[in-house]
Amino acid sequence: MSDPRFREPMLATLADAPPRTGEWVYERKLDGIRLVVVRDGDRVHLYTRNRTDHSRRYPELVDALLDQPSDRFVADGEVVAFDGNTTSFSRLQQRSGIADPAAARRSGVAVHLYLFDLLHLGDVDTDRVPLRKRKTMLRDTVVFDDPVRYCAHRNEEYLDEACSKGWEGLIAKRADGPYRGGRSRDWLKLKCVARQELVIGGWTEPQGSRHGLGALLVGHHRDGSLVYAGRVGTGFDDAALDHLSTLLDGIPRDDPPFADPPEGPGLHWVEPQLVCEVGFTEWTTAGRLRHPRFLGLRHDKDPAEVVRETPRSAP
Repeated sequence: MSDPRFREPMLATLADAPPRTGEWVYERKLDGIRLVVVRDGDRVHLYTRNRTDHSRRYPELVDALLDQPSDRFVADGEVVAFDGNTTSFSRLQQRSGIADPAAARRSGVAVHLYLFDLLHLGDVDTDRVPLRKRKTMLRDTVVFDDPVRYCAHRNEEYLDEACSKGWEGLIAKRADGPYRGGRSRDWLKLKCVARQELVIGGWTEPQGSRHGLGALLVGHHRDGSLVYAGRVGTGFDDAALDHLSTLLDGIPRDDPPFADPPEGPGLHWVEPQLVCEVGFTEWTTAGRLRHPRFLGLRHDKDPAEVVRETPRSAP
């Protein structure tokens, strides 16, 4: 016997190519925020991967989950917002920071919850059940009707098709694998474009007509130190600049948080408490981002866990 409760999410490892051996299933890589859904009777909690309860931010999802016929389950999924036919993390940002349920409903940004795994049902943990069976159980447990959707899968790799549709990529999962919390090579990330979570350690003065800030100074952890990765000066609209400026003004510090800080005029340092997601073309040999672009803040990520993702060879 077991109760529905938060489980540490299973995380995928970045891979340089689709797996070559074994039996795998392939799901669309969604551009949203990971949520662990806990339904226990008349209570629903939506937990981020660092166990922050975001239930008040997505009241329509809570309503839909309370309407489910099963009242005791734990599911893994991702909340997304769409820009046309493509999931957009930037658009989701317009919702994810609103903690008042009434204001969230008035935001005008529709969200959907894609579920792709079932970790608990009734009084039984299902994490040891093979993935393909867990997905069948999920389909049988949840009534999928907007805003709750099922994350479909294929048995064959289709990365080229995913990239041609403008998707972020695919997640490859071992079809017979159990569910294990933490990073695993039983789940692989296959990306169409390079993206990286980075810690904000400072900012530069704006130039010309730009207001708020010029660029973010970002880095990642390595061997216990925050390593500088470059400046991110594009991808901001006026609302993002205003929001970032307010947040950064609240966490100033006198000395740089980086082990190898940049030099020059107009640099401001902040406590390394904020995580952002950045799109870029490649890493330089010096460990800097080439052509970085700000995509949004990641309130669901612990800054201390942000490291540089390096693709590994697939099994």
